[in-house]
Amino acid sequence: MPKNIEPKGKEFLMLADHPALDFLNTEARINGELVDFLESDDAVLRWLARAGWPARKITVKYERNELLELARALRLSIRNSVASRKEGNSNCDVMNIFLSSAHSHLKLLSESDGSLRLERQWNPASLMEVLGPLSESAAELLVNGDMEKVKHCEGTDCVLWFYDGTRAHSRRWCSMATCGTRNKVAAFRQRE
Repeated sequence: MPKNIEPKGKEFLMLADHPALDFLNTEARINGELVDFLESDDAVLRWLARAGWPARKITVKYERNELLELARALRLSIRNSVASRKEGNSNCDVMNIFLSSAHSHLKLLSESDGSLRLERQWNPASLMEVLGPLSESAAELLVNGDMEKVKHCEGTDCVLWFYDGTRAHSRRWCSMATCGTRNKVAAFRQRE
């Protein structure tokens, strides 16, 4: 990932078109160096909120960086599970540990127009439960996602992932504005 798309002000990139892949992208290569944007418990909570899963109330006491370490373990598990599924294999053991802690329930909500909708609610009583929505999203990707559409950016040194939702399934870059442009410029220079 080039420097010019580095998250500004601790904002995270959300360009993968799937939250589990966006979570993998919290670790990126910038100027040749692997950078982890999850640097604290607060960073994990900010990422979850940005993904649409704000932790409503954490009632359990925990040690500093304990949530961070769990999030990093989940990220590694998601990365390994996605790579394994892309190769036609599966190892569900670690993901199932996280999923077994993802306690949630559905809540029926009434809209202003009189219609009803369902919303999944998580009430974290443990740190593992804070990561429940992300665990479920990753499991959904592994079960229902088309692994042919789960891709690595083709940019030199880029380690970002994305879900290719284009009609022709021809997306090649994390961002056309950066890695795609850089590749096109390099190809043009090579032809000249």
